[in-house]
Amino acid sequence: MNKKYAAFAIIIITAILITGVISTALHQTQPTLTQTPQPQTKTNPPVPTPKPSLTPTPKPTTNDIINYTYTVMKIYPHDTSAFTQGLVYDNGVLFESTGGFRDSSLRKVNLEDGRILQQYNLPNYFCEGLTLINNTLVQLTWQNQIGFIYDKETFTLLGNFSYKTEGWGLTFDGNKLVMSDGSSKLIFIDPQTYQKTGEINVLEGNTPITNINELEYINGDIYANIWLTQKIAIINPQTGQIKGWIDLSGINQHLTTNPDSVLNGIAYDQQTNRLFVTGKNWPNLYHIEIKPIN
Repeated sequence: MNKKYAAFAIIIITAILITGVISTALHQTQPTLTQTPQPQTKTNPPVPTPKPSLTPTPKPTTNDIINYTYTVMKIYPHDTSAFTQGLVYDNGVLFESTGGFRDSSLRKVNLEDGRILQQYNLPNYFCEGLTLINNTLVQLTWQNQIGFIYDKETFTLLGNFSYKTEGWGLTFDGNKLVMSDGSSKLIFIDPQTYQKTGEINVLEGNTPITNINELEYINGDIYANIWLTQKIAIINPQTGQIKGWIDLSGINQHLTTNPDSVLNGIAYDQQTNRLFVTGKNWPNLYHIEIKPIN
């Protein structure tokens, strides 16, 4: 073989060898694995907790209080020896609790002529408020902290009960006894057990009304004499708020100026819608009608 062909053969063999090496290297090289990206969980930005809107509680207002004046419809005689503390109307007669040391009594009185039809004396007590529950009468005492229960027809004493305050006014709303003690409170008493079940403050707006005296339940409201005044308060017994005032100024202008002869005694005839008022040692009892003036 001449040198020309020998050199050409060497070149060809070398090319074949290089191609094989490159092919082997390519087959031995591992592919690069690209990891599949994991999905990212989105985190919502924190939501701020809403703050409650602080709406101030509306304060009671006196703008809705109704003031009443009165008209005398009829005048009835009243025993001037009766220091009236409690008054109840029932079927043509009045039941009256009179106070005073050695002069206290429970009375049944004819409405038309003022005659005393029946009387039970309590000389050892200073008697106060009075109310009627079905066929029984319930009477308070002032500072003895004892109440008495009577048969309405016979005045037979059926029992007694105690309380831890003074006794002033008393009424019955059909479910519970409502009592006053001269403060700004109405006290609620169970008519079966005679135990206190609650109380409420009497307010005109935000102002406590004190000296609450004789009481009468009338069509869902409590009517209350305010001691030493010529006014009757009309009270919402659920809230204690004053709903109205009845101004009775001048109704007893013919009387003396005895400071003890104050307005006291409210009775209501539900059948004929008659409202009766009187006072301590007054000679008259009045049937009145009221009307708003504002």
